[in-house]
Amino acid sequence: MVVAAPPPRLTGDWNDWPFTPGIWTYRRDGRGSVAQFGAPGRNATINFRCDAQNRRVTLSREASAPGARMVIRTSSMTKTMAATASDANPAYLAADIATTDPILDAMAFSRGRVLVEMEGQQPVILPTWAEIARIVEDCR
Repeated sequence: MVVAAPPPRLTGDWNDWPFTPGIWTYRRDGRGSVAQFGAPGRNATINFRCDAQNRRVTLSREASAPGARMVIRTSSMTKTMAATASDANPAYLAADIATTDPILDAMAFSRGRVLVEMEGQQPVILPTWAEIARIVEDCR
């Protein structure tokens, strides 16, 4: 049995870190819309959901260990939010974001990348494709 080596520890400026492998997808459903980021053929690493009826955006990330907070970094701001475990399988940790929160615009207009960090997890470095802005606009 071959055991994969752990990912290298990222050091230095996060703006220089490589993107997490994957692509964005977007779809509408009965609750609103969802953008997902991850490697094709695998569970999404990141889910970015608009709950249109409740006017709420939820950012969730696949997690192999419990965490209490999620940190989002953009080119213009950083925000720390409480994260709660979902009942999904595989496990995800999620943070609800009010549609008026400036972090949503910061994510949509970040210069090339958004970083999602959680204690005990490998950071996720997302490219800022149009799917982020679509979810934000869907919920407003």
